[in-house]
Amino acid sequence: MPNERPSISALPTAQCTPVVRTDFSDQEAWENVCRAIESPNGQGFVANVDFIDDTACRSLTAEELVALVPEDYEHPLLVVVDGVALSSDEMPLLCIDLWEERGRTIRVIAREFWGIENNLTLSNMYFDDFAESVDDDGVFRDFR
Repeated sequence: MPNERPSISALPTAQCTPVVRTDFSDQEAWENVCRAIESPNGQGFVANVDFIDDTACRSLTAEELVALVPEDYEHPLLVVVDGVALSSDEMPLLCIDLWEERGRTIRVIAREFWGIENNLTLSNMYFDDFAESVDDDGVFRDFR
């Protein structure tokens, strides 16, 4: 059955913040997102991530992904590269809160992702700090 989704029972183990690909429609766009995430900002800061490029995650929703994450998961957030992220020049990644309000989401543009990843991982800031600073469209671009 070609339209059947692959089965996955747990999120693969990640040493750093997991960035999960759920849209496989555009390989070049995926590679561009990966480069943008890995690129240091103007001060040399970079996001510490593990890319999960597994077709078993194809089309999974945020809720389905959260269900695959154990309650005691060591990372504060899960990042999703979906069709929205691949189809926009800003590459708005879907960030899912796993510690404060499990399952809550915001989008963050790829070039600013390092800030949320670094600060949440180091417990310098909270998911709320970023969620309260999203633009009207629900996307975090920076603190203004």
